Amino acid sequence: MATDLTAPAPPRPDVAGIQRRTLRLLFLTQIVGGVGVAIGISVGALLAARVAGTALAGLAQSAGVVGAALLAVPVTRLMAARGRRPGLVLAYLVGAVGGALVVVAVVTDRVPLLFVGMLLFGGGTAANLQARYTAVDLAEPERRGRQLSLVVWATTIGSVAAPNFAALADDVTHGWGLPLLAGPFLVSAVAFTLAAGVLLALLRPDPLLTARRLAAAEPARAAGSAPPVTRRGGMAAAWRTVRRRPAARLGIAAVAVGHLVMVAVMSMTPVHLDEWHSDADLLRVVGIVLSLHIAGMYAFSPVVGWLTDRVGRRPVILGGVALLLAACAVAGAAGHRTPALSVGLALLGLGWSGTMVAGSTLLSESVPTADRPGVQGLSDLLMGLAGAGAAALSGFVMRAVGYPTLTLLAAIAVVPLVALALRRPGVDGGAGADGHDEED
Repeated sequence: MATDLTAPAPPRPDVAGIQRRTLRLLFLTQIVGGVGVAIGISVGALLAARVAGTALAGLAQSAGVVGAALLAVPVTRLMAARGRRPGLVLAYLVGAVGGALVVVAVVTDRVPLLFVGMLLFGGGTAANLQARYTAVDLAEPERRGRQLSLVVWATTIGSVAAPNFAALADDVTHGWGLPLLAGPFLVSAVAFTLAAGVLLALLRPDPLLTARRLAAAEPARAAGSAPPVTRRGGMAAAWRTVRRRPAARLGIAAVAVGHLVMVAVMSMTPVHLDEWHSDADLLRVVGIVLSLHIAGMYAFSPVVGWLTDRVGRRPVILGGVALLLAACAVAGAAGHRTPALSVGLALLGLGWSGTMVAGSTLLSESVPTADRPGVQGLSDLLMGLAGAGAAALSGFVMRAVGYPTLTLLAAIAVVPLVALALRRPGVDGGAGADGHDEED
């Protein structure tokens, strides 16, 4: 499919201004979207365990991850056709509908509707994840890691605070007649709707369309006219693009494996805490532990982004892997010691940040501009399916053999990524050597 994008491209100084405005807007909406995602996730497993049973708690969490993964396909196809703005708006609105359906499911005690709501709730996660790629569209090569990580970091403000507001939201909405644990999902629906409205009104000009016009204008300066930009869409085409580029394969693997390990351990941690905490203290303790975990995921992402640009993508990926292994060891050995478990979850978040920021940066710069939406959608699809599988199995593993064995299995899952990252790189993506697309 080809689209004429021959409209005059803005000059470089204007592009820099567009990028600054885009980053400020993404920073704001990531805060709001982060509240929506985190406040729901913080009680999702508990709500599912009480409505559908402990074994199905992981399946409910995996429904949200699957929803984010599956939504990545239509959202990125829409982005390929119309730009970043309509794709992000669609994803947030689907997440808002999902949050509302979860509330209805709890009120009516309908387990199937709960799973449908959790599936659609993944739209909020899909939007937050795609926003990091939006930050790279107009970024200079030597600043890609830092600017991507800045958008990831913005999620810290909303995500760290949100779990601690879960109890307050629950108390307020319980006074309105809603059942326990339903209130946080109502807050999620409102937050996603607000983020969608802000992006719909203000994300102009679209950064992806602007980047395409710039890419089309480069060869046209010599020829005297700008050719149409070809957009190669679809997951099959995206996979062919990735398969030809070792750096892109490593980027996708880092994102997917890091997310798998994080989801497997994180999703069952509230259920593990439920084993020795009373109802009166549970939400408070879960809020503290998950806040530390989310802080690890996002709070240090600017440092991770700086390291990604400074020392290279591959070393930061390997550092993230080391942190994931340490997290599994600490959390698995924590027993009923909440402080030790908190340290393990914080390390888990740091490891995820390393693989996510460096992997996403490496992936984005390893493919041509025209192919990026499809390849990024493929990455989020694989990441989501990996996390969904981990979340679905984690409940059964937890019930069968316990939390320590779950963390051990999660650590073993990292081994293939280590082997791939230690292979002799074709393109590392490090600063000063490789900010360009790797060609066939």
